[in-house]
Amino acid sequence: MNQDDESADRSWKVTLSGSEIGGTQSQRATLRGLGLRKRGSSAVVKDSQPARGRIRTVAHLVAVEEV
Repeated sequence: MNQDDESADRSWKVTLSGSEIGGTQSQRATLRGLGLRKRGSSAVVKDSQPARGRIRTVAHLVAVEEV
């Protein structure tokens, strides 16, 4: 089974746990791209390589759990 096939079924719940204040414009744009607006807001993101990269970029600001 291909890794892409396995990850197609997975989703991640991403919660903004830190503040975007003091972050770079790139980090703020990444948070918006993940659908996170305010501290404490959550979004469900399908597992993909681009999504993993976005999460990795702001890993210090978000909490991630598998859905």
